[in-house]
Amino acid sequence: MEISSKTVCKAAVQMAMSQTREEENTIKAQLETTGISSAAVNFGSDFRDAVQKILERAVVAAKREGIIGDEHAEEGAVAGAAHEAIRQIMDKCIGLNLGGKIGIARSGSHIAVSVFFAVGLLNLNDVVIGLGHRAV
Repeated sequence: MEISSKTVCKAAVQMAMSQTREEENTIKAQLETTGISSAAVNFGSDFRDAVQKILERAVVAAKREGIIGDEHAEEGAVAGAAHEAIRQIMDKCIGLNLGGKIGIARSGSHIAVSVFFAVGLLNLNDVVIGLGHRAV
């Protein structure tokens, strides 16, 4: 049975929303039993410098966890999905700091990247979430 794009996207969001390494590993193990590969990586930066770093971290994490190989199309799918997720949160982030987690999930041809960040200045934060999907 093929896993739907909606299910893969939900998995990426779950990984991005995990609060601890232990929770992240628990979710990852549960997803593996359903045929979904996943990874998550923490991220924090000033938004001005963030876009390129988020794309790089997403691709590196996906490779490190075996979600994708060294193929150009797979790297591009992760980078494209990450870029789409960033575009969805851009308006709230310009000129501010952000910190949180990037979640990545894949099953078959479906790849999803989710970003879940606190955005703001000092302790005055808003929360944003973005999600991108690609087929490879």
